[in-house]
This record gives sequence, C-alpha cells and structure tokens, in this order.
Amino acid sequence: MTQLATRPAQQHADARRPSRPRRRHHSAYLFIAPVGLGLLVFYLYPAVSTFALSFTAWGPFGGNTFTGIANYVGVFKLETFWSALGNTLLYMLIGLLTLPFAILFAVLLNREGLHGVTVYRALYFIPFITLPVASGLVWKWLYNGDFGLLNQFLGIFGIPGTYWVSNPTTALFAIGVVQVWSQIGYYLVIFIAGIKAVPKEYWEAAEIDGANGWQRFWRITLPMLTPTIFFCTIINVIATLQIFDLVYVMSASATANPAFSASQSIVSLFYEKAFVEADKGTATALAFLLMLLIGALTFVQFRLQRRWVHYV
Repeated sequence: MTQLATRPAQQHADARRPSRPRRRHHSAYLFIAPVGLGLLVFYLYPAVSTFALSFTAWGPFGGNTFTGIANYVGVFKLETFWSALGNTLLYMLIGLLTLPFAILFAVLLNREGLHGVTVYRALYFIPFITLPVASGLVWKWLYNGDFGLLNQFLGIFGIPGTYWVSNPTTALFAIGVVQVWSQIGYYLVIFIAGIKAVPKEYWEAAEIDGANGWQRFWRITLPMLTPTIFFCTIINVIATLQIFDLVYVMSASATANPAFSASQSIVSLFYEKAFVEADKGTATALAFLLMLLIGALTFVQFRLQRRWVHYV
C-alpha cells in the first residue's frame, strides 16, 4: 500500500521535472543568444526601420512625416534611377565573368607537379583583401588619359588611348575590369577546394578510357563543380549589385566627372540622395528596392538551379 501511494506522487514529481533534452535546448538558446541579438540589432531592425522610413519625408532638421508611396513614385520617375539600374545590371553581368576566369586558374593551379602553388594562390588572393579604395586609386592612376601606364602601353603598338574613367563610353567597363580583377582570388580559393573534393578515381578511370584533359574537365570536373558554381554565382550577384566603392573612387562625382552618370550604380545613387541631397526618404526607398531586386534575382537563381539539377 505504501508503494502504491508513493507512485502517483513520484510520477507527478517526474512530470514537473524538466527532461534533459529540454535543459539542453535552454543551454543551446543561451549560446546562440549573442548571434541572435546581433542579427536582430544590426540586420533585422535596420531593415524594418528602413522599410518604415521609406514611406516618410524627412525635414532638414530632423523629424519625418508620412507620405505613403510618394517616395517610390518619385524614384520611378527619376531618370537617374533607370540609368543606375541598367548600370548595376551591367556590373552584375561583367562580375559573372569572374567565375570562368577563377575556374580556369583553379584548374591550372591544381595540376600535379606544379611548383610554387602557394605563392600563386597568395598573389591571386591579395587583390581581394586589398581595400577597394586603394585598388580604385591605383587603377585610376593606371587609367589616366595623360600619363597612365595603360595608354603608354597601347602607344607602343600605335593604338590611341582615351580617358578611360572620364569617357562615358568606357567608364563602366573600365570599372568592371577592376571589379573582376579584385574578385578572382576569392572565387579561385573556393574552386580549388571544390576541385580537390572530386574523387581522383573519376579522373583516373577517364584517363584509362582515353579521355584527354579537355574531356576530363568538361565531363567530370565541371559537372562535379556545379554546387560550387551555384554558390559562387549567388555570392557574386549579391556582391556586384551592391557595388559602390570602386564607382565612387574612380568616377568621383557628377560635377567633377561628366561620365559619373554613365557608371553610377544604385548604391552610389543612394549615397547621393542620402548624404549629398539629404533626401533620405528617396534614399530609403532606393535601398528597399535594391533589397527586392537582390531577393528576386536570388529566387530566380534557385529556381534555375533546380531545373539544371533535374535535367542533369
């Protein structure tokens, strides 16, 4: 009888006692709390506040009033917005050229018996870790129409040079070249890691079957790199859509450089509206539209990747 009487009380106490998995969940939440707070304070809150402020007009001395969708209507009426949008998409397309070059160099550096691979990797990676401002200033000097090294080199072959970053026809592509040059090292390291993950047995079997180097690359290496290429494409598109440093450093401003409008990106237009013209309502609308553009293109890439995997 005593045992029967104590069993319900014991069961009731066990039910109230937290189980070990629950205690583990509590400790897990404690460990991820700093990262969660950081994301909340530095990412989620600014995004939500930017979206809210895009529906307001800012006064010259602070304060704001609700204006509805007037800022978005004003953005779509701006000629500079459409030119900046076209320029940004061109930067994105030029930036995608980084990936074929990175794959090519990764394959070359992955060859057996190649000496000094570590040195080559470091040389390719240095432009990526160099500050964009420093890279932009150096390349702006190289592109100089009067005493730049590029024009001097072309002059050896009798090719006339130009003012590369001051000419509206060449400014955007000149900046795009610097963009590709500075990003190759980052993707090179990723593709080298992807190639090393390919089992060597595949290459050896193909070589025994008589496949040459190009066939091994096209039939084995490239298909096995599909997940890596997809990841690099996502990162590259997001990064190039936010290009600002090189545009600002190499094209200066609209008053100092007549080619600025021909190379202006959405982020540089955002900077001009927010900090030069103090039109923060229009600037926040631009920022939110850029976020929607990045989200839409990322969604399209994921859909295309699923179809590609399905067909492969």
